[in-house]
Amino acid sequence: MSATADPRLQRLLGGPELAAVRQRLRRRFEQVEPDVSLESVRLDKLDPDAHRALCQLSGRPSRLSRSMTLDIADLDIRLRAAGLADSLRDALERLEGPIVPHARLRREHEARWRVVADAAGPMLRAWLTSSPAAVGLLKRLSRDPERGAGLLAAADAVLARLPAAGMPRSQLAAETLGDAHALDASRPVASLVLAAWRHGEHRAGDERAGDELSAEADPAQLDESPATGQEAAAERLREVWARVGVSVSELARPALFLNLPMPVGGRYAWIAGEPDYLSLRQLLRQPPTWPVAGCRVHVCENPDIVAIAADRLGASCAPLVCTDGMPAAAQRILLDQLAAAGARLCYHGDYDWPGIGIGNFVMRTWRASPWRFGAFEYRAAVGQAPSRSRDLGTARIEALWDAELTAAMEEHGLVLAEEAVVGQLLDDLRQDAGG
Repeated sequence: MSATADPRLQRLLGGPELAAVRQRLRRRFEQVEPDVSLESVRLDKLDPDAHRALCQLSGRPSRLSRSMTLDIADLDIRLRAAGLADSLRDALERLEGPIVPHARLRREHEARWRVVADAAGPMLRAWLTSSPAAVGLLKRLSRDPERGAGLLAAADAVLARLPAAGMPRSQLAAETLGDAHALDASRPVASLVLAAWRHGEHRAGDERAGDELSAEADPAQLDESPATGQEAAAERLREVWARVGVSVSELARPALFLNLPMPVGGRYAWIAGEPDYLSLRQLLRQPPTWPVAGCRVHVCENPDIVAIAADRLGASCAPLVCTDGMPAAAQRILLDQLAAAGARLCYHGDYDWPGIGIGNFVMRTWRASPWRFGAFEYRAAVGQAPSRSRDLGTARIEALWDAELTAAMEEHGLVLAEEAVVGQLLDDLRQDAGG
């Protein structure tokens, strides 16, 4: 009981039989501003003692009931006339302390968040105003507006240095934020930087922006390597960093190719007819100037195709790039560069659901055309394949480039590896050499 509560008020409203009712009323008052009057409050599931006490408080005749609608204005008048309190709200505060105005506090809290968002740089501000989810992410990462302001300032400092030219992520973090690990995966500043940058890409029309990979192109589901979902997510983040010129694990999974035209400038050299690699480090730090405008560049899924082409055709093989399953950062940057230089990419992969998903991603992202990768070629290859039982799984994926391919694969139910049709691929590579 509060020291200012009248004993009569305690007997009338402060008894144990009304303890639960007082808490319900307090919660109701917490949701409105202190100067806003409640007209009525509906109370249900009352026990008999509470109902009788409320009848006495409101001047109603006592009767058996489990519910009651309290007329708040009438109660305010009764309490003032009796000299017990200025209002029902005042009576509750006299009995059990101040009622916290949660509605006002929420409004003030949201106003502080708006000030924080308005002070951010243009890229972050555009992202924060794009959807409630953006502000929600900022709140989850920072918990309070003061920490949020600090994170946004740090993210702005990083964004001001992007795009970079092959700078390691740890160097960018150390030079900009004083902590070499401040931009590691799952660190809050890194999350804000990548979210804002991907939003900017999305606004610019880049189809890979945001969490761009659809179910059929998710490396966690489609890549046949033993990568876990966590590893696949890390690879996707590595590729986003690469798109802004920041290298992460820059020597991992280099891009395999055969007979790409030698870049202009003399910085690169490889042996004609021999497979070679370009690391993410090389592609970002010294982006090659590719003389491929109008040139057809074949793209395959499996490294063995490159090895077979080198063995069979050598220097007489058309330019060939391997995605090595779902393309990782180095492969994606290489394909970005070739497409930007005017190359006409054409793609072939495995005839299984992961292969179809990878094909969808490659053709959608780089506007590649199918390379002997359709229903007609599948049916022809099935006719020449050794007889065996169905081995195609049930996780059906639509081939975006050929409406009949998925139906044909379901009809025959056979997985055909890229190597099974390598003879036809070699014919094309031989004919297109020097084109």
